[in-house]
Amino acid sequence: MREGHSAAGPGAITPDGCAVELYERLPVGEEPDIIERAVPKGARTLELGCGVGRVTHPIVERGFTVTAVDESPEMLKRIRGARTVRSPIETLELDERFDVVMLASFLVHTSDLRVRKGFLRTCRRHVTDDGCVLIQREGEGWHDNVPREGTYPGGGTVRVASSEPVAAGVRSVHVEYIFPDARWTQTFRSRPLTKQAFEELLAASGLTVDAYLTDDGTWVRALPVNGR
Repeated sequence: MREGHSAAGPGAITPDGCAVELYERLPVGEEPDIIERAVPKGARTLELGCGVGRVTHPIVERGFTVTAVDESPEMLKRIRGARTVRSPIETLELDERFDVVMLASFLVHTSDLRVRKGFLRTCRRHVTDDGCVLIQREGEGWHDNVPREGTYPGGGTVRVASSEPVAAGVRSVHVEYIFPDARWTQTFRSRPLTKQAFEELLAASGLTVDAYLTDDGTWVRALPVNGR
């Protein structure tokens, strides 16, 4: 298990503390609509950190050609209709480039600076010169309004129980997922980023923000910078 990451509950747990059976239960939200509005229809898409395919499956159904990457074989076994590649994101080396590269699930907020740099280098390395990178980032004040909870359609509660500083610029987040027949907990580390810090981070990786795609600024379309 990665430092600062842990999980408890039924089924397999990935190295970054994700419970496979839990993620099979989580519903897809507005992500497919955001993606479809942001990029050309049917774009060749590289999805980094696909998990069990919560987003993969609906965008495949909408006509996208997806290469789905994850380091967990248990996650990849759940993927349907997409090519799968087992690899850590930060060391991925495919001899091809894509119209769209997607880094969702707040992965850009990983607390490990080396890994974060690797994530963004992978994005830049695999996007075509006229393509784009879609990134999901934490909303403003995401770590401030805790504890908080929400419910899922059909039953189930998610509760962000705490977000505590553990190192300079790093917070430890504890989340609980409660269903009528099962319960999971997950703890992970996050490095919050201001809008300015986020944009500077992208610039250092050869990317520039083209548009914030949602009112809360959580979804971003970035473009490759020529010559980087």
